[in-house]
Amino acid sequence: MSLTIQARGISAGVGSGAVLVSSEPISFLSGVDPETGMVIESGHPLEGQSIAGKVLAFPYGKGSTVGSYVIYALKRNNVAPSAIINTEAEPIIAVGAILAEIPMVDRPETAITGMKDGLSASVDGNLGIITITDE
Repeated sequence: MSLTIQARGISAGVGSGAVLVSSEPISFLSGVDPETGMVIESGHPLEGQSIAGKVLAFPYGKGSTVGSYVIYALKRNNVAPSAIINTEAEPIIAVGAILAEIPMVDRPETAITGMKDGLSASVDGNLGIITITDE
């Protein structure tokens, strides 16, 4: 079974992988280790989990603008998410995704809270389309 969700394209490209969903915003500066791709923010719902190669879905970013460079460092270190889905993009995450060439969309027709961890997804930042499969 496959589900297609319309969204707004933010950063071009296509990325796919297992979905990893957070109900909370993410701060990349001091919240994600740029060397390992592990969420290190204490008390965060994804604390201790790797975002590397995942389709990372979360409401929006928070924290310092340096977070954009952390996203870029994640990509350089081969531990970045394969794609990003936000409820509402804000400049920190959008700039980081564009710099790192990580496909990104926001404003999905289906709320990210309805997405399930582990499902396979593809994000097309060019067309603003998310395709989720239950494989």
